[in-house]
Amino acid sequence: MAEDKRFAVLIDADNVSAKYIKYIMDEIANFGIATYKRIYGDWTKPNTGSWKEILLENSITPVQQYGYTVGKNATDSAMIIDAMDILYSGNVDGYCIVSSDSDFTKLASRLRESGMVVVGMGEKKTPKPFIAACNQFKYLDVLAESEKNTETIQKNTNKTKNVLDNTKNSTNAETSESLKSMTDINVIKMAIIKMINESDSENQSMSMAEIGNRLAKRYPDFDVRNYGDTKLSRFLNKFDFLDIKTDGKEGASIWVSLTSDESEDLLKKNITIQKKPKKTYKKKYKVNKPKED
Repeated sequence: MAEDKRFAVLIDADNVSAKYIKYIMDEIANFGIATYKRIYGDWTKPNTGSWKEILLENSITPVQQYGYTVGKNATDSAMIIDAMDILYSGNVDGYCIVSSDSDFTKLASRLRESGMVVVGMGEKKTPKPFIAACNQFKYLDVLAESEKNTETIQKNTNKTKNVLDNTKNSTNAETSESLKSMTDINVIKMAIIKMINESDSENQSMSMAEIGNRLAKRYPDFDVRNYGDTKLSRFLNKFDFLDIKTDGKEGASIWVSLTSDESEDLLKKNITIQKKPKKTYKKKYKVNKPKED
């Protein structure tokens, strides 16, 4: 059995709420073991008091960082220095950087250059450059919303559909601006079609697991929970252009192929949208006047 990867979890207290700590620790457990758990902030400020009990419960080490100048964030520098010190110690296989601040974009890129796996976590307001610099990025507010939906479903099994619809509608109305950085569902659709079209298999199909892995590598913020689902199979089943079948022998493998008509229509629409209308130019002809004698 392969050993679990070791992660350094570094949290920016200035940009992350204490209410997300459960989701942070639960998510990183899916990737490996958190060997370093540090949180950075000015703990003399009253607004950091909500972290006290949570840090003790989760064995997270608070790192004091005073703000040297009003309006300037000194926490970022402390996190970056510690991240590089940990890198050179050789004690970890990856990092979990928890912040919605784009100042950590260069740090994430540098850590990946050194062969580290970088998992970013933040809210939907996180700028795109930081998301793209990570191997994977998790939206904490989406994880929190997803868990609330699950709890509601368990309590109200007869009203599951109505609760989900209402939750999605209210969430969309409140966060329309913050969703701009999230990968659009239409981009995901086109990526799936192209992947299956480029497949080398005889029946032009791909395993569902392979599709999930490729999407996560291509789009760091790809997570089916971002689109209102809890499983990849349910997410893919929503698309009419996909034909999903289980392996006949054991039923353990799930294979995905395209329904030709639907996928071709989507591709044509996408190509039409991307093409710019051609400009037409009218030729001008010079009329030479006859010279006077």
